[in-house]
Amino acid sequence: MTALATGLALLPLVVAGSIPGHDIEHPMAIVILGGLVTATLVNLFVVPFLYLRFGREPGRSEPEVSAQPQPAAADQG
Repeated sequence: MTALATGLALLPLVVAGSIPGHDIEHPMAIVILGGLVTATLVNLFVVPFLYLRFGREPGRSEPEVSAQPQPAAADQG
């Protein structure tokens, strides 16, 4: 949400880059907007892929869950 708000705020600076007086803001807005888009895409696609690929150690299995319910403390007597 913050990346979207920042991107929408920078969009007029990127679009109106040829206006005199925007010599500094136009290139800076392009760089910031590119960084926001890149970071968002990396967080959406690359990080989950890396987590799924390298998240578990080889040879280590998930803990087994018993299918039978455990007796309650009051039932034991």
